[in-house]
Amino acid sequence: MDRAGAIASFDALAAHAVEEDANCQWRIARRPVGNVEPEDFEWRVTDIPEPGEGEVLLKTLYLGLAPVMRFYMQGTARTGDAGLEIGDVIHGRGVAQVVKSRHPGWREGEIVQGQMGWQTWKVSAMTAQEKFFRMPKNGLPAALGAGVLGMTGLSAHAGFFACGDPKPEDRMVLSGAAGGVGSMVAQMAAKVVGCDVVGMAGGPEKCDFIRSLGCSEAIDYRSEDIPGRLDALRPDGIDLYFDNVGGETLEAVLERLRMHARVVLCGSISEYTRDEPFALPNYTRLRATDSVMRGFFVYNHLDRWDAVMEEMAGWITDGRLKPVQDIEQGFAAMPRALARLYHGGNVGVQCCSVRGEPEEWL
Repeated sequence: MDRAGAIASFDALAAHAVEEDANCQWRIARRPVGNVEPEDFEWRVTDIPEPGEGEVLLKTLYLGLAPVMRFYMQGTARTGDAGLEIGDVIHGRGVAQVVKSRHPGWREGEIVQGQMGWQTWKVSAMTAQEKFFRMPKNGLPAALGAGVLGMTGLSAHAGFFACGDPKPEDRMVLSGAAGGVGSMVAQMAAKVVGCDVVGMAGGPEKCDFIRSLGCSEAIDYRSEDIPGRLDALRPDGIDLYFDNVGGETLEAVLERLRMHARVVLCGSISEYTRDEPFALPNYTRLRATDSVMRGFFVYNHLDRWDAVMEEMAGWITDGRLKPVQDIEQGFAAMPRALARLYHGGNVGVQCCSVRGEPEEWL
């Protein structure tokens, strides 16, 4: 089945009727094998829960999607969260409004972002494990908390600045440049720091898109030879590589590093559905160039949350960072939105609008 057909196979699930006076949920029906399929998801409708002492009732406004969600469904995600079993509500972060509060630290009407799960209502004790943050009322849409000004944004900022040590005029390469993290890194590199960015994306439209974000050149990984294009576009080598795909692309870049290059390992989506992990054959190229390859885990950077969100909101306001969020409409469309992510159908951060923007916001 081609990509369009695979995504369209989820249309029947998206036809479920969402009931406002009930809690609609998506649960794990079975463990995914390869890319997610419609049979992996179970629709469940339950009563809206009531908060107890020390708890709040949250009304879901937006939900974000990320590649890690397939690992949640497989029970193999290494995020510090408890593993999920068949029948559990799928994990995921989102934006919600506090509509009832019996918790002294949270007021009714506040907008928060955190671990909501794939459901339209949630009762929470607002524990540290759920990583809830208040969203400031700064004139920007609440929707941004599901991506650009959420955990995806922190991933982009922490990976690029804290781990990549970018410098003006770095000869940079960025894979997955049209995705959620990549679309932000492209702009921060080109418009905030001043790097010369060669981006990789799938198809002519996405290549045009990443050029509009600031990439000086684009490589179409679907139709072009990546090693040959890297030789043509980076004849003097690569100072900084931000990796979102792993696999053979990472291997090709390591062959073309300049002295003291930096490689940031953010994601490896090309490897997520392989039966066997990719064995990187040429990591010793790092020694030859005195280079550094560094991975990171976004939860290890939560202490910088407020500073990062404030800085990124400032870049949005002054025009250096354009929020790019690919928003599916309706909670029932969540499985299709995840399928779009894995089949490369999204541009920017993949999100879902459950109820849209709040009418009132404290």
